[in-house]
Amino acid sequence: MSEVYSVDVQITAPVYDTEVPDRVADAITNVFPGAELDHKHGEIVGETHDLSHFSELLHRREILDTARGAFFENRQGETFSFDLKKQAAFQEVANFAVGDPDELGEIHVRVRVIEPDVETVIDHIAPPTQDGRPVETDDR
Repeated sequence: MSEVYSVDVQITAPVYDTEVPDRVADAITNVFPGAELDHKHGEIVGETHDLSHFSELLHRREILDTARGAFFENRQGETFSFDLKKQAAFQEVANFAVGDPDELGEIHVRVRVIEPDVETVIDHIAPPTQDGRPVETDDR
């Protein structure tokens, strides 16, 4: 039986005067293709309920452990958040922003888990690994 995953994902990214807003929007939709975006003065905000493409990008780059660390480090109750580099996202690459902020700013993502729970959703997006490979479980 397949698990039901229900999440609300809020995405925000600053748009600086030197940037083209449509390129920032493209960066977001390259990582979150189903996101509904709204252009506001100085930023783009978006919402989605699907993290499957983002999960694919994490698997493709083989950065599941990095992702899990970022998710659990920024977990608060039933939410977790993380920042992605805009320039990488424009190239359809998931690259976590850590340390000093990037000069173009970052894409901030906040995930609120409705069901089943945060740990299960994180395991689905970025499964635990052993020797760099996802650990297979009975329900995968």
